[in-house]
Amino acid sequence: MTVASLYPRLEPLLTQVAKPVQYIGGEVNSVSKPFDEAEVRWVLMYPDTYEVGQPNQGLAILYELLNERDWLLAERSFSIWPDLAALMRDAEVPQFTWENHLPVRAFDVLGVSFSTELGYTNLLEALDLAQIALHAADRGADEPLVIAGGHAAFNPEPIADFIDAAVLGDGEEAALKVSAIVRTWKAEGRPGGRGEVLRRLASSGVAYVPSLYQVSYADNGELAAVTPIDSAVPTTVAKHTLMELDEWPYPSRPIVPLAETVHERYSVEIFRGCTRGCRFCQAGMITRPVRERNIETIGRMVEGGIAATGLDEVGLLSLSSADHSEIGPITSQLAERYADSFVSLSLPSTRVDAFNIDLADELSRNGRRSGLTFAPEGGSERLRKVINKQVSEDDLIATVAAAFGRGWRQVKLYFMCGLPTETDEDVLAIADMAFRVIETGRQAAGTRDIRCTISIGGFVPKAHTPFQWAAQADVETIDRRLRALKDKVRSDRRYGRFITVRYHDGKPGQIEGLLSRGDRRLGSVIEAVWRDGGKLDGWSEHFSYDRWAAAAERELEPFGVDLAWYTTRERRHREVLPWDHLDAGLDREWLWQDYEDAIAEADVPDCRWAGCYNCGVCPAQGTEIQIGPTGRSLLPLHVVSR
Repeated sequence: MTVASLYPRLEPLLTQVAKPVQYIGGEVNSVSKPFDEAEVRWVLMYPDTYEVGQPNQGLAILYELLNERDWLLAERSFSIWPDLAALMRDAEVPQFTWENHLPVRAFDVLGVSFSTELGYTNLLEALDLAQIALHAADRGADEPLVIAGGHAAFNPEPIADFIDAAVLGDGEEAALKVSAIVRTWKAEGRPGGRGEVLRRLASSGVAYVPSLYQVSYADNGELAAVTPIDSAVPTTVAKHTLMELDEWPYPSRPIVPLAETVHERYSVEIFRGCTRGCRFCQAGMITRPVRERNIETIGRMVEGGIAATGLDEVGLLSLSSADHSEIGPITSQLAERYADSFVSLSLPSTRVDAFNIDLADELSRNGRRSGLTFAPEGGSERLRKVINKQVSEDDLIATVAAAFGRGWRQVKLYFMCGLPTETDEDVLAIADMAFRVIETGRQAAGTRDIRCTISIGGFVPKAHTPFQWAAQADVETIDRRLRALKDKVRSDRRYGRFITVRYHDGKPGQIEGLLSRGDRRLGSVIEAVWRDGGKLDGWSEHFSYDRWAAAAERELEPFGVDLAWYTTRERRHREVLPWDHLDAGLDREWLWQDYEDAIAEADVPDCRWAGCYNCGVCPAQGTEIQIGPTGRSLLPLHVVSR
């Protein structure tokens, strides 16, 4: 079929909006393939604006992976800013792709990657703009399959009404399997329509199809059961885990944006997964086991990525990059290779207990020494035991002292407020830690010009973590504790003006908490918020707590539950949770035991080094931890000059 570009109709609208360059496409390394020649056609959408979504690593990987196959085609789409969205509705211009400005509705699959639940209203906005039926049950045979992925898809129940399927876990192999099923179904003449292709996706285990599962509720409002309505559909749906990352060196040619984005660097995922066991961290729990790329693969990816993009910053990504078993050789040899070039290296995610100043020096050889960032998460030693963050204040201070003694002058510290068992004193201890950092820095550097930034977010309990049963702190408690912390910092004449405190109030976190542990009854809440103008909820200027609270009160009242029931209520051990039929590999009883260990302030070690503690992932998924050291090297070096 031939599909015409929407650009002639879109271009006149771009003169009337802010940042029109973000909509024009044509970036370096973007791929434009003949629409008619592809057997299966994807739109990969990140449900936020271009500046936020374009740097997304998952999007970049799938985009390149799919477009490498001659029978597949993938184009991108992002959320449209309200100024252009209003003009598009008036001019009847539908949601488009960035490469060729084709209507999203013309594609076979719309894959939407959710990194946060606050993107749910953006999905509804995109579907409406694309002229795709909002509810999956109302879609016709000529509308794309809407498939959710990303970390927030590990509990897709709140958006079950709006998606056709969800893919759990790593997307590389899963996207190819979905494509193969759709390809076969289309080649056979689309037998059975949408229902048949969804049944094939579900019965193969490649995706979770909510419409093929029936949900029932108990009289007290709790979930009673989630059961399949088709004998060919599995009772539980397991996540996908990609092994041998060295065989999947993506992205090798990521798109270079024309418009400004939140990150402008070439990113290499040096390993996937984390076994540190931080109890608040959904990403660490659902991405187990750890799988490392070896130093040779990383070196080739960095070399090729720089050549393909011209970018001058390389980010070595993972959930805790300094934990790579060969991080020393990787950073020192890459730093040596690019020491005389404009290329800089960064570790966006590091832990105090895996960090050392020699590593920091390697990363700053070219003179870029902006500051060090660490995430103690909890203000007191007691609270860090609760969350299994095995970092002491003395560890942090020793690292800071060494850093300031070697020329650094500022440090940023990340914390959470509202963690289980947290008290006012735990939060106020954050100020004491910051005071100690400033004083230590002054002594080590011999100057008073030492800076510390405290960044604090509200804790949100997530599915598939030990805290999935925990009560979330209410808005008033979060806000009161954060005000008290800021007052304590400001009141100290010795250190206060050298410390910056940044935080959000508790309201966005409360809504994220509502959605993160919600069930299908929240679908009507999400839709009501969107119909009332809610979108781009991840942006403070667009978020409205009152709009969400009013919709929740109105839509949930018939079910006998409310906002607090989903957020500040502690769950029972045996309560059926909305995601219990979705298998991240983690043993439910192990998660409960870890929750009890948290209350008892008991540590659980990292299984990479301390041995297996039976979380269940490896035997359940047929996987294993893959770590070095390999003993390999980037040497002999070919040094890159300016």
